[in-house]
Amino acid sequence: MAISQNLRGIAAIILATGGFVANDTCMKLALADAPPFQVLVMRGIAAIIWCLPAIWFMGLIRHLPKAFNPWVVLRSSSELLAILCFITALAHMPIADLTAITQISPLAVLLGMWLLFGEKVGGLRLLLIGFGVTGALLVAQPGGVAASPFAVFGFLTAVGVAGRDILSRKVPPRTPALAVTFSTLLIVMLGGLALSLLFETQVAPTFRHAWLMFIAGFFLMCGHSFVFMAYSRTPARVVAPFSYSVMIWAGLSGILVFGQFPNWLAIAGMALIMASGLAIILLEGRTRQGAPAPAEL
Repeated sequence: MAISQNLRGIAAIILATGGFVANDTCMKLALADAPPFQVLVMRGIAAIIWCLPAIWFMGLIRHLPKAFNPWVVLRSSSELLAILCFITALAHMPIADLTAITQISPLAVLLGMWLLFGEKVGGLRLLLIGFGVTGALLVAQPGGVAASPFAVFGFLTAVGVAGRDILSRKVPPRTPALAVTFSTLLIVMLGGLALSLLFETQVAPTFRHAWLMFIAGFFLMCGHSFVFMAYSRTPARVVAPFSYSVMIWAGLSGILVFGQFPNWLAIAGMALIMASGLAIILLEGRTRQGAPAPAEL
């Protein structure tokens, strides 16, 4: 039974990472002829159209006010920072490179918990964090021929995601994942709308934009749902290593959809990020063998 449950959890996290990359792929395609913040607004509308019926059918309407709890809103605001930076970089960077840089966020969480809350990290974990950041620099290649000035937004995305994950610990217990998801979708959409009206020249949405965002919203909801399934039913130490499958999905998307091949230095950086993250996950697993799995990363 335990093995079967573990396999289901692993399958769920692999499907979740695939869903998130599919969402990012649709967004990058839409960014070819639409400004980034407007794309966020269109994606937000589509995702909410998917989210509200799910909340209704699962009988969670009475929990919807929890989406506006101050800690939930603060968490969603950190997600807004991450997504604004991510979509800005996505419009100008290969999807595989950007995804790899953002994968230093779990390392940034450890560093943030140490700096903000005094949690013990230890010399070995700090060394692994250093290796992960070095890997991200190899992907970004500052000053190199393949460098993109927008890589800095990838690092800011990782900081925003780390802040979101740290603030997740402050969300009141028994807050449904879909209520948190709805809060995130709404705040990101409103933030994107404000920035779009202030700084962008609007373009008339086309049918192509509509179906891309409809598909993106579907995959975004699937991603959140599968992440919740994975971490609510399977120990985190079992499924967490497989979250790095996102880099494989992103690499396939870059090659098959956009014809973008990372160079060998970027591939080495991706491997270093993955190795550092996996080492920290395994180290955490040894020290927290009996700890329950979190419902959401």
